[in-house]
Amino acid sequence: MTIDPNAPITAAADAGHMNKGEEVDLTHLDQSLRRVFVGLGWDAPESKDGHPVDVDACAFILNRDNRVRRDTDFVFYNNLETESGAIKHKGDNTSGLDPSKATEATDAEVIELELEGFAFDVEKIAFSVTIHNAEERGQTFGLVKNAYMRIVNIETGRELARFDLTEDAGADNAIVFGELIRDGINWKFKAIGQSSKGGLYKIAREYGVNVAPN
Repeated sequence: MTIDPNAPITAAADAGHMNKGEEVDLTHLDQSLRRVFVGLGWDAPESKDGHPVDVDACAFILNRDNRVRRDTDFVFYNNLETESGAIKHKGDNTSGLDPSKATEATDAEVIELELEGFAFDVEKIAFSVTIHNAEERGQTFGLVKNAYMRIVNIETGRELARFDLTEDAGADNAIVFGELIRDGINWKFKAIGQSSKGGLYKIAREYGVNVAPN
């Protein structure tokens, strides 16, 4: 059974809105956990000063040194799937949330993960949101409202964790939103919410991805 990321979900009784720095043991909440999707959403204007405001979600597969093992461990709009198929990005959304569906469980972008598909040397998966070409367009997260990240069991549709980014990142254009962390045979989610300047290029370089500046 596959759950539509835009379908209504059932929140776990122990889940709830997390605060920055908090962790939740996902496997403890749901012993059936095998496949999850990470849904990310935000409200952003279609354009600012003649330029589109395009927010992108990305994932980084990291080893014990908090670095990618290879450049293909960077999953984004130009690399939607890992070689093993353990992560699948469902595609770029340039318009964010639909305001007419604000009361529904809709996600701007979705990343699916097969938790049993990661090699033994994978310690965590980090998720970021950045603004495309933010530096040259002079755009920051001051334009973006109601950003959130949620973890949902694909098989059951059960929401296990949710982090609403309420911190003020108005002067920055890149955010490491959260991490899925391997703990033996279990998986945890940690809310990060660390913002910075330099866009996707800066975050990718910090994780060891060999990318050239825009």
